Amino acid sequence: MKKKLVNLQNKSIKELEVPDSIFNVRVFPDIIHQYIRYQGAKKRQGSHKTKTRSEVQGKSKKPFAQKGTGNARQGSSKPPHFRGGAVSMGPHNRDHSFSLNKKEKKLAIKCALSEKINNEEIIFVDNLQLKNHKTKELFNTLNKFKFSSALFIYSEDNNILNFKRASANIPKLNILSEKGINAKDLILHEKIFIVKDTINEILKRLS
Repeated sequence: MKKKLVNLQNKSIKELEVPDSIFNVRVFPDIIHQYIRYQGAKKRQGSHKTKTRSEVQGKSKKPFAQKGTGNARQGSSKPPHFRGGAVSMGPHNRDHSFSLNKKEKKLAIKCALSEKINNEEIIFVDNLQLKNHKTKELFNTLNKFKFSSALFIYSEDNNILNFKRASANIPKLNILSEKGINAKDLILHEKIFIVKDTINEILKRLS
């Protein structure tokens, strides 16, 4: 598949050959959904907890006599139906994550990339090198692409220190190493900018 390669000024440089094995696969929405669920579940702390009868503060002895009071018989002041008592069948500390095999993860990322490129929402740029780290200059430059949110994917070998500094205060603009590429970030951002040198790295990871 051939796609246009541009620079940060949105000027066309040449045509670029991108691998069909990751940018032109059949899209499975359920696989993407499963991967995003996997990411969300893995992030959950699972620290929500309520106290059981053995943990709640109070006395374990009978609160009043068995007979003669006119009340229902009680053996403790800790049951759930007492004020300040325990919670019945409440949440406990646990791990919400579930497993997802490597083939599913790779396929989900391929599907997300293919979906984006089918919608003309992936832009291939030659590099992200800037002469300075002025936010205003970068903001005015990127306005030529007309997007509401963007994700820039780069290789760790690229020198993008000025770009990182300049883009830090631009809202809804994020940068991500090719090692951290995932379906959720690809879907959540309107435009995906991929540096030319990063394509081979992505291909190695997803092959």
